[in-house]
Amino acid sequence: MRRFGRAVVCAFGLVVIAAQAPAQTCPSKPVRIIVPYAPGGLTDVVARLYSEQLRQSFGRGVFVENKPGASGIIAIEEMARARPDGHTLMIGNISTNALTPVVLAKKMKIDYEQDVQIVTPLADVPVFFRATTTNFSPTTFADFLAYAREHPGKVRYGSAGVGSYQQINTEILAKRAGLDLVHIPFKGGGAEILRDLANGDIHVSWFNITNPVGMMKAGRVRALAIATEQRLSQHADVPTLTEVGFPGVRAAQWVAAFAPSAVPADIIKTLRQAFVAAMSAPEMEAAFARGGMLVPRRTALENATDWLRAEMASWKRDVEDTGIVVEE
Repeated sequence: MRRFGRAVVCAFGLVVIAAQAPAQTCPSKPVRIIVPYAPGGLTDVVARLYSEQLRQSFGRGVFVENKPGASGIIAIEEMARARPDGHTLMIGNISTNALTPVVLAKKMKIDYEQDVQIVTPLADVPVFFRATTTNFSPTTFADFLAYAREHPGKVRYGSAGVGSYQQINTEILAKRAGLDLVHIPFKGGGAEILRDLANGDIHVSWFNITNPVGMMKAGRVRALAIATEQRLSQHADVPTLTEVGFPGVRAAQWVAAFAPSAVPADIIKTLRQAFVAAMSAPEMEAAFARGGMLVPRRTALENATDWLRAEMASWKRDVEDTGIVVEE
């Protein structure tokens, strides 16, 4: 696990201070963090972990509010239209804040790049390609490919919505492997997808390392591959996608904090310092270790805006190169 510990704190001068101008002091009242999913999934869990640390740092209330639906657009637009004083933030992820603005831009009532700014990345999380064990015979990735080819239009995969990383990754995989899969979008995110996967209502989906531990132990879902550069020691029996013949699939899901674009730079700096300082708190390090989460790369932390711009451009190329048409 990549941890910076005290080095992170030193690198960023992480002493949480109030903004210089009295009129811009933040926070001066409770902070609201909007999450674009129902409770229980990765993004919600990360938001609640950080909210507790911010509550201790700021000495004020920090509340998580779940606003699922429309592939994150509902949450994004509400956050973007909030008063730009740093008291309304959003914690989103790779799907809602890199893909939705690319593939669903015409459905948004705001200009994402003009109206939203990133505060900081918060966590990287490896993702697995998992299958149900309920009335679904494949036990390996090769078995899955063979089954899907023998049953075109019969294998259902779940995602967190139109334009989510699960959909784009699966469509890229399907195109490269010559598969005809059926997309089932879920409004509520990972918790709902996992429920239906375990029940056999869908057959496969992408999950971060934290989601299906209980279901894995109960034998209701299995991992067919992992999108990392190397196998993970705690899941040494799970091959990488490169090993099974599909290199280049995204290596991690990420979670990040966002704010309205009009929030002043000094307030963004204060918020960023508080978030990054929280990463080295013992409680956070323990939670990251339990959940298999990783501290974001140093380059992403130091240049968050450039990092996000590159992420969005890369996903846009993937969508265009594969000829994926995202429709509601």
